[in-house]
Amino acid sequence: MRLIATDLDGTLLRSGGVLSDRTADALRLARRSGSTVVVVTARPPRFTDAYAGLVDLAVCGNGAVVYDPAAGRILTSNCLDVPTARKVADTLRAALPGAGCAVETGHRVFLEPAFTWRCEADTLACCEDELQVEVGSFEEALDRAERITKILVHHPTMRVDAMLATAREVVGRQAEVTHSGGPGLLEVCAAGITKASTVAAVCAERGIPAADVVAFGDAPNDLSMLRWAGTGYAMGNAHPDVLAAAEHRTVTNNEDGVAVVLERLFA
Repeated sequence: MRLIATDLDGTLLRSGGVLSDRTADALRLARRSGSTVVVVTARPPRFTDAYAGLVDLAVCGNGAVVYDPAAGRILTSNCLDVPTARKVADTLRAALPGAGCAVETGHRVFLEPAFTWRCEADTLACCEDELQVEVGSFEEALDRAERITKILVHHPTMRVDAMLATAREVVGRQAEVTHSGGPGLLEVCAAGITKASTVAAVCAERGIPAADVVAFGDAPNDLSMLRWAGTGYAMGNAHPDVLAAAEHRTVTNNEDGVAVVLERLFA
């Protein structure tokens, strides 16, 4: 395999966001064997700095950003424009009464008052306290954001799978809506931007066909990537939709499921 594309939370990392020594060694083995290793995550770029030296690139924000952790530099971005972001947020608030919205820029998150969810160190869209900026309105969030990599939409009581079904129905093709397992938390990117679309672009630049890509994931936002890759693995702990769709399975993230496959491929 010429490229390894792996999600982070619930996939490459154990519970609590821990990268095991075994998995780190497996990533080094893959790179020594000539493979490009790309982490593909809902998280913002700043979180992937910790993996510089173990991975070649990071695809962040569900495909919105391509980032070089070693250089600390955003290479490309595919962002929501302000009119679309405003329209989609209004649509989702109307369809999901009680929901609040936030704007993720890749560096900071601007939170309108109705957005009551707060990240913690081990959650899926981690943002340190000083980078979570409370503002007076969603319009102010749009004004202060230097870019809009994604919109976060949180509802305090609704189940996220039900939210996703409703959101996709009302948003249609205006934007890409998914979730990565956060309770009551949807993630909205620009239309056509998914993990798969951006990994495909990275591969095209390097002349790597989908057949030479192995991908790993556990959540609905990973489905596009697992379907696109020549070989897609669902983790043993994956969402039921992912387990049903993926051609291959490995053991859970806490059992180092990515490492188990990489050791077999590159030993």
